[in-house]
Amino acid sequence: MSRAISERRESDAHDGRSASGGNTALVGRARRGLEGGLLATLVMTVYRLPVSRSLPPTAEFWAQFVGSGAPEDDPIPALVLHFAYGGAAGAAFGALFRGRESVARDESAPDRPPGPPTYSGEVPTTVAGLLYGLALSAFGERVVLGTILGTDPDDRVAFHVGHALYGITLGAWVGTRTTERE
Repeated sequence: MSRAISERRESDAHDGRSASGGNTALVGRARRGLEGGLLATLVMTVYRLPVSRSLPPTAEFWAQFVGSGAPEDDPIPALVLHFAYGGAAGAAFGALFRGRESVARDESAPDRPPGPPTYSGEVPTTVAGLLYGLALSAFGERVVLGTILGTDPDDRVAFHVGHALYGITLGAWVGTRTTERE
């Protein structure tokens, strides 16, 4: 009986579940995705602001549904909302995308911090992040801007390039932090 319990615990640890039923690996991946999403939103915003010379579309969203003025009237709430969306999208990516192990571990010392990222794990996650960013961009243009806000972006190219940068940054962040145990 104890061998069966031991094998079950080992199996649960391998696929990311604890014996108590929690899913610690999923939470870890979502947390890592949240971190990456916030960083990726920063990269996208730093690119977007000087190129398009306008706030992100969350400013229009805020102005239409919460504020009472023009999109430029409330830049701080618009940026906070932009980072909230970016962080949530990153958490979803981290939770949903279970890439290959991309960080080398020394199995003789499992408690030692992981080593540098591996090429075979980092590249697929970065490519997946790029595709995810482009999917978010297409959804944002069609659904959020077109249907919900009823606008057509003047800066369409900057909008899509910004989301490509978001996806690459997110995928690279998650890919350089994925270990066998997560």
